[in-house]
Amino acid sequence: MDQTIPICEAVFIARQPIFHPDETVWGYELLFRSDESNFACVLDEDQATSSVIADGLALAREGMDGSARVLINFPESMLVGGAGFALPKDACIIEILENVQPSKAALEAVRRLKEAGYTLAVDDFSGQPELKPFVDLADIVKVDVLALDSDTDRVAEVVSSLSGGPTLLAEKVEDLETFDRLKGLGFHLFQGFFFSKPEIIPGRKLTSNELTKLQLLGELAKPDFEPSRLAEILKSDPSLSYRLFRYINSVGLGLREKVTSLKRAIDMMGMQQAKLWLRTALVADLNTSPKAGELAYLAVHRGKFLEQVCHNSNLKTCEPDALFMTGLFSLLDTMLGISMREILGVLPLEQKVIDALLGSGEFHDLLRLATSYERGQWGETSRRLQRLELESFQAELLYVQARCWTQKMLGLTNRD
Repeated sequence: MDQTIPICEAVFIARQPIFHPDETVWGYELLFRSDESNFACVLDEDQATSSVIADGLALAREGMDGSARVLINFPESMLVGGAGFALPKDACIIEILENVQPSKAALEAVRRLKEAGYTLAVDDFSGQPELKPFVDLADIVKVDVLALDSDTDRVAEVVSSLSGGPTLLAEKVEDLETFDRLKGLGFHLFQGFFFSKPEIIPGRKLTSNELTKLQLLGELAKPDFEPSRLAEILKSDPSLSYRLFRYINSVGLGLREKVTSLKRAIDMMGMQQAKLWLRTALVADLNTSPKAGELAYLAVHRGKFLEQVCHNSNLKTCEPDALFMTGLFSLLDTMLGISMREILGVLPLEQKVIDALLGSGEFHDLLRLATSYERGQWGETSRRLQRLELESFQAELLYVQARCWTQKMLGLTNRD
């Protein structure tokens, strides 16, 4: 009797940005759910993972800047099996996982990739002498600053041991203070969630432009919002009007002629879709720092993902618009540099959304689902999906759909 067990469950894919010291995006690490406790129903793990990498790479790179590099984790079996040769070497970097031992087979595999022109990275380095054979071949070494307790002397010692060699990437950088300190130690690249944590600036006040945009966001959140007001808002800002026309003329509607009338644009989109677009545009405009684009992408993606989870889970009461706003507004404190409480004083939101943004309630639990997905915390992601009676493959589909929608809304599709 054939005991073959087919691949029966999709594998989660998340991406985490990697930054230059000026907080512009250098590239991304792709995270796949690949540990045994979470990887379900696989007949041939290497074949399945290779397939997922091939498909996931295309999905994850959609909307990325063409110059962005992509790091992909490789366990020993995939290194030795030559799976790396299926990837484009001009865009992808082979990341050797920290639990791979420099056996004869593994080193030979890594050398073959190196000779073929692939860029190599060593993951989670904190000075382990047993990893030196890989480090000697690596183009990039990722230093795990969390494992070193962010201790400046210990980190500096590891950096010194690598001086004059590979590009140094500080990973698991969790706050801006650590980021600022590491910049002076010789690191070239930075990865972690420091970019999405707020840096509250004492005494900072909202500018008139920021205040206006927040007030408009508050107005759009009201259930009694007047449709005629939408056209008034767009007319008052030529930049928004231009972007709306660019959006509606490029979303593949098969239009015979370009739309140049605000009324026609709104009529074609529908009021709800037009409101979603305007909210997205306003949030994207709130921050002008180098990391602003990544923050806007993350916020909009969170909002759309939560909205779709609402429609597909076991929630007794589905409130898609409120959940979209929860995700969309979840990074406003980071974007503006002031506390969330101060921001909420300007935004007249319903109590469930306010509670979520302040860290409590049912909506906050759903927001945690989105953030666990972003961070590649697959155990927590799976537990939260089980409580929602949402299958893993279904959640993956929703996540990808939300990503595609976000890219269109932010004008990120077909980037070179």
